[in-house]
Amino acid sequence: MKILIVVDMQKDFISGPLGTAEARAIVPYVAEKAKNTPRENLFVTLDTHQPNYMETNEGRHLPVPHCIEGTEGHALDDAIAAAVDGIPASRIICKPTFGAVSLVDALHALHEPPEEIEFVGVCTGICVISNAMLCKAAFPEANIVIDAALCACVTPESHDTALNAMRLCQMEILHQGEEPWRR
Repeated sequence: MKILIVVDMQKDFISGPLGTAEARAIVPYVAEKAKNTPRENLFVTLDTHQPNYMETNEGRHLPVPHCIEGTEGHALDDAIAAAVDGIPASRIICKPTFGAVSLVDALHALHEPPEEIEFVGVCTGICVISNAMLCKAAFPEANIVIDAALCACVTPESHDTALNAMRLCQMEILHQGEEPWRR
């Protein structure tokens, strides 16, 4: 079974306070890939914080309130939301931190273990890498794939650094150098 995980394609990371031109550039491509993925093979993560975000460890290190549950910025980008329409609620993973242990639990609950887990989304150097590393540890025989052309980070340099780190951890990196924002 091949799984696609769409990481944190939320308004606050695309057009909100942590949005970047790179994130905006990948939206139509991520939406297309998600739309063409069978619903039973699709998972979506949502960065999910509470109103006390600024009092948390993450808030002290990244003092930009974002993805506060119940706000517009917590919602998926409209194009992504349309592309994943119909996904079961159990496949939408709200995560209070970078990596989602609950995502690994949901993958373990599948009727067969995944042979391949592919990641797309934002931010390559924080949430994509964190969840990819969790999946690599939980499913050591699965092929962990990162489609670099469908990921974005804070900067192009941090994107490449994260991709290189994942490559060192024996993950397959696709389309690095072909990102739409590099064109």
